[in-house]
Amino acid sequence: MNTPAHLILGAAVLGRRHRLATNSAAIGGSLLPDFSLYALTAHALLVQQHSPDFVFSTLYFSPEWQQIFAVDNSIFVWAATALAGFLTRYRWLMVLGLAGLIHLATDFPLHHDDGRPLFWPISDWVFQSPVSYWDPSHFGNIVGPLEVILCGILCVILWLRFRHWGSRLAIVALGIAEIAPAFLFGAMF
Repeated sequence: MNTPAHLILGAAVLGRRHRLATNSAAIGGSLLPDFSLYALTAHALLVQQHSPDFVFSTLYFSPEWQQIFAVDNSIFVWAATALAGFLTRYRWLMVLGLAGLIHLATDFPLHHDDGRPLFWPISDWVFQSPVSYWDPSHFGNIVGPLEVILCGILCVILWLRFRHWGSRLAIVALGIAEIAPAFLFGAMF
C-alpha cells in the first residue's frame, strides 16, 4: 500500500475522538515502518545526489538498506511494542504497536518484488506476493484503484468521526496524498 493509505487505515481502525495520544500513536505506528525508506531515499537523492532510478533499482535492494527495513518492518518488533503497551497499560504504546502490525499485514500481500523481510531477527525471508499494489504486471492496475476507493470510503468515515477542523484538514490532506499519484501518473502516462 502507499504510505498515505496506511495512515488512513491506521486512523480509521485505531483512531478515537478526543484521544490525541491514541490518534497520534495510530498515525505514528502506521508511518514508522516506511519512515526509513523516506529518510534513506531523501539522503540518497538530496545529499548523495543519486538518480531516482539508481535509488529504487539498486540502493533499495542493497543489503544495507534491506537490513534497516528488516528492523522497522519486523513483526516481532511491532508485536513486542503492542504487548509492552498492553502490559504497562500505556494505551498509546499498544496502539503504536497495533498500527505497525496493521501496516505490515496490509503490505504482506501487496508487494511482489519489493517486499521487505518481516521476521527479523529470526529470518531475512521476503514473501513475493503474486499481487502488487502498484505494478500493472501483477494486478496493480486493479489493486491500486481499489486502494484509492477504500481510502475514499475510510476518509468519509474519518470525516464523520472527527469534527475538529484540524482533524478534518488532516483527513483531506491524507486523502489528497493518496489520490494525487494516481492522477499524476495517469496524466503522465
